[in-house]
Amino acid sequence: MRIITDKKILFGLGGATVLLIVGLAVFLRVSTPAAAAIGGPFTLQDIHGRTVTDRDFRGSWLLVYFGYSYCPDVCPTTLNDVSTALDQLGDRARDLRPIFITIDPRRDTPQALATYLAAFSPRLDGLTGTPEQIAAVAKEYRVYYAEHRTGPGPDDYTMDHSSVLYLVGPDGRFRSVIRADAPPDQIAADIAKRLP
Repeated sequence: MRIITDKKILFGLGGATVLLIVGLAVFLRVSTPAAAAIGGPFTLQDIHGRTVTDRDFRGSWLLVYFGYSYCPDVCPTTLNDVSTALDQLGDRARDLRPIFITIDPRRDTPQALATYLAAFSPRLDGLTGTPEQIAAVAKEYRVYYAEHRTGPGPDDYTMDHSSVLYLVGPDGRFRSVIRADAPPDQIAADIAKRLP
């Protein structure tokens, strides 16, 4: 019994370590001069089933995060922290739109995203699309994601993915990366440094 417990602990620590390494690699990758190429045009679906493009968000600051609603720990923690950071920013965040883009479009339908995101903040926008559309927007933002099978059933899988917040300006151009594992007050401070 003790060996199983130790293996579970090691597996959990190993998984957390992999996510941190992937996040750090993305952070370092987007902190270089090539970071100007992050982001770009996309066509997706919002939580109401409407088709939206990157141009529909012009005029607003965006805080973009890629994840999925079945995520057991990283995504809900990040979304809670983002919601708290928005509350801390108060009126300074009135022109900031937090957007959650799924990397699991098969399960994350518009309705599923609407239900999931409502648990965190009414301000969160959710976007989904076809697997091809998600692959295209993930490529634009240099997001890593991959299915990890956990069993034989169709829903027996998790998604490995990078965990980074992207701040995008009202002109649609990438401005900064923000650590998704930072505490809410640090997320709020990093956003505040960039807002006018």
